[in-house]
Amino acid sequence: MDKQAAVAPESWRKFIALLKTGKPVKRIIVFAALLSLLEAAAGLIVPLFARDFINRFSEIGFNAMLVAGLAGAFVLQALAGGVAHYLLNATGERIVADIRTRLWNHTLELPVGFFDKHESGELMSRITQDTGAIKTLVASHLGTLVSGIVSIVGAVILLFVMDWQMTVILLSVIPLSMLVLVPFGRKMYRISLQAQDEMAGFSASLGRVLSEIRLVKASNAQAAERANGSRQIDNLMRFGFKEAVYQAVTAPVMTTVILLVFVVIIGYGGARVASGDLPAGTLVAILIYLFQIITPFTMMASFFTAFQKAMGATERIHELLNTPQEQPSGNEGRAASERQAKPDFSQPLVFDGVSFSYDADKRILSDIRLTIRPGQTVAFVGPSGAGKTTIFSLIERFYAPTEGRIRLGETDIADLSLPLWRQAIGYVSQDSPLMSGTIRDNICYGIDRRIDDRELKQAAELANAAEFIARLPAGYDTEVGERGVRLSGGQRQRIAIARALLRNPQLLLLDEATSSLDSESEALVQQALQNLKKDRTTLVIAHRLSTVFEADQIIVLERGRITGQGTHEELLNTHPLYQKLVSQQMKAALASADREQDFAAM
Repeated sequence: MDKQAAVAPESWRKFIALLKTGKPVKRIIVFAALLSLLEAAAGLIVPLFARDFINRFSEIGFNAMLVAGLAGAFVLQALAGGVAHYLLNATGERIVADIRTRLWNHTLELPVGFFDKHESGELMSRITQDTGAIKTLVASHLGTLVSGIVSIVGAVILLFVMDWQMTVILLSVIPLSMLVLVPFGRKMYRISLQAQDEMAGFSASLGRVLSEIRLVKASNAQAAERANGSRQIDNLMRFGFKEAVYQAVTAPVMTTVILLVFVVIIGYGGARVASGDLPAGTLVAILIYLFQIITPFTMMASFFTAFQKAMGATERIHELLNTPQEQPSGNEGRAASERQAKPDFSQPLVFDGVSFSYDADKRILSDIRLTIRPGQTVAFVGPSGAGKTTIFSLIERFYAPTEGRIRLGETDIADLSLPLWRQAIGYVSQDSPLMSGTIRDNICYGIDRRIDDRELKQAAELANAAEFIARLPAGYDTEVGERGVRLSGGQRQRIAIARALLRNPQLLLLDEATSSLDSESEALVQQALQNLKKDRTTLVIAHRLSTVFEADQIIVLERGRITGQGTHEELLNTHPLYQKLVSQQMKAALASADREQDFAAM
């Protein structure tokens, strides 16, 4: 019980801190609050005019001044309320937009390891749905809460002045209401947290399935995904039912209490009017004030629900914002100019006793010692799971070595500016990803300078992409579709190579970009890669050994360790695994050639 009670103040403090990050304009908030006060004050005047009009009607009849005052109060209330509502809504929208911007910017700078553990749909839920819960509270409920509280306080004060006995009867509803709202509110808070977790999981599942819909259909996995989706939807429905149960209990109880008070007021007040102890106009004013108290109270039920959801969302948002980002430089003690210096690849790239593990109990790389000279082409070969791709990930600083360090000359690459380091690297993978957009967008993606048409076309020509782009109806403005599905594998590879050419990298990483292509596409991509490799230090993950026979250095990896290092001829004479790999691929190549000859003979 005490723990639950302690959660709310902490959540409230986090919520306020989150709103402050949205940099709300205080002048607008103060002005909107003043207008809300004016709206509430105008509303509080209306019953007084009604009281005087009724009490004096039998004496002086129709009074134009009182009617005019009543009409003026209505107009003032409507204008002040409308402007205040707009300003508070606009402020809420701006605050939430700033929070979303901060979340998005923070997410983009999170390390790759974070994305390995969290699905994209879950992060989408944090940025859209959780911020949406805060937006609903700020934009739709806080404004009415301000004017509602002022109306309640003002009405209670005026009621005490008019008739304290009737006011005591009205105030008796407050402790009774709290007996219902407080315990139910705590339960709603827990349900809200669980529901938001379930919604995040559902969003993650949607993102996973929709992004790989071709795999789903090719695997006939629709039935399994339907069952999984139905289970998650049912879970969401159950949480919705739980919320509905608490709301179904809260709303009728509140309504019953209010109606009971209303009946008591009418009965008690009517008796006093009949006895001449209370003027009829005063009873009418009291009833109007009663409505002015009841209306904000009924709105507080929906505010309370929105508040609990916003508190749960705040917890999730703070959890994401407190996740450490990638550090622009691993050594903050170095001079800024030193950290911002461009990497000097005229020096060797050295792996100095590098070990790495994703988890403490499973080591991927062990004591890697390697020197890569400037301008060399170095190939990494070995069985699947040997750690080849992990080496590339460490070079790109997606992860940090568990032990040892990677140096450029004598400088640990972790001490260099991360943006400048990655800017100096070009990466072409086996399945080069493309972003949804045009071919032009994808070739220029991530390049922080203006690219003119001449430079764009030159890069496409060197990548052997210009010819197929010219055949497309919209040319460079052709939409490639999600993940480039409208282009073939060879076309996607050549777009990726054109992008790398525009970046003009000093270090080139190639994750065998031709292993899954047909012969014609492979020849075009290989020619493009030769253009890309000129005058650059190049590291290659080799699946087809025939593509790296002429490499300056070939590194053989087995179970995360270097077991061989040398030229093709040296390894072929001395390394058993390398001999086996070459023999297997030679046999596969001969078998493929025989099949092609048989097919041609047919």
